[in-house]
Amino acid sequence: MKSTKGYQNVIYLDNSATSWPKPTEVSEAMVYFLAGIGANPGRSGHQLAAESSRMVYTARERICSLFNAPDPLRLAFTKNITEAINLVLHGFLKVGDHVITTSMEHNSVMRPLRALEAVGVELSVVNCTPDGLLDPLDVEKAIRSNSRLVVINHSSNVNGTLQPISEIGQIIRKYNLLLLVDTAQSAGKVRIDMTNDHIDILAFTGHKSLMGPMGTGGVIFGKRVDTLQIDPLIRGGTGSRSEEEFQPVFMPDVFESGTLNAVGISGLSAGVDWILAKGVDTIREHEVALTQQLLDGLRRIPNVNVYCSQDAQMNTGTIAFNINAMTPSEVGLYLDEDFGILSRVGLHCAPAAHKTIGTFPGGSVRFGVGIFNTSQEIDTAIQAVTQISKGAG
Repeated sequence: MKSTKGYQNVIYLDNSATSWPKPTEVSEAMVYFLAGIGANPGRSGHQLAAESSRMVYTARERICSLFNAPDPLRLAFTKNITEAINLVLHGFLKVGDHVITTSMEHNSVMRPLRALEAVGVELSVVNCTPDGLLDPLDVEKAIRSNSRLVVINHSSNVNGTLQPISEIGQIIRKYNLLLLVDTAQSAGKVRIDMTNDHIDILAFTGHKSLMGPMGTGGVIFGKRVDTLQIDPLIRGGTGSRSEEEFQPVFMPDVFESGTLNAVGISGLSAGVDWILAKGVDTIREHEVALTQQLLDGLRRIPNVNVYCSQDAQMNTGTIAFNINAMTPSEVGLYLDEDFGILSRVGLHCAPAAHKTIGTFPGGSVRFGVGIFNTSQEIDTAIQAVTQISKGAG
């Protein structure tokens, strides 16, 4: 169990919402930026502004290295992955276009798509299995003559199911479509290669498995994407072409109006550097072992229903479960107050996914395994659920 100032002896299994704790390097980098740099990147010519700009560019390089992205200047920082996804969907899709997504998407995808559908963008939602898995051939069947974009989360935030992104990318390239991948639940814990996985647009958030702070995220555009075809979500000052009253069209400035969250980006850069040093495969191996331990343990408990694949290799450490005759809120409260185990309950901002796995409208309890969890903590969580289930009538 972890001991933190103010919160002793808690077991944190809410890493799917945000990772915690962070590597110490993250907070150290943020404090150093505030105390030692502090200047606005790209706005002034003095030495501190130049150092701030160097830090931001280093962050671009580290993130692109993690994803094997072709060009750091084709990464645009946003305040989170929701903004990144909205930037692409609202900037790229036009009335009469057709877009394809899945029944396992988060509302960060579904809500902007429904809004676009209401004004004339055509939408197809491809159904997944009750485990949340997508058949790539079903995506191909949904393609129309006016299709332009396929939007898929790499891993479900509800039950952790990993989608076959590379196979999907191969299929849609035959039709000259673009693939936008939501990596909120996979970036930093699963190996992702934009080139080999045929990902055209990658959206990421900083505060989950990239180990950065909240308020950080971004989008990376592959070489097949003509960014001139994407309208900016926000226009304003960029520190470049200041003599003009029109938005610059070059990357990354076209999508980065206003002062960047430089202190947050410094923390994100440190988090990604920590991941690169530790190795994504090492992180993955640790989390798969804990996930399999948790899956096996929960499935042995009477009155407990688990809504995930039995194979942890198909999961990113996000486990959805319920106890018969108990609401998710009741279970979550017992876990927190009686055992110090922190989870998330409800619909997880993904009603379509809960409909797919059969837990709508009540939702589920969700455990999110992270790199700092231990086997002992997983055992304690299994024992806690066992005790709670004995009180289920």
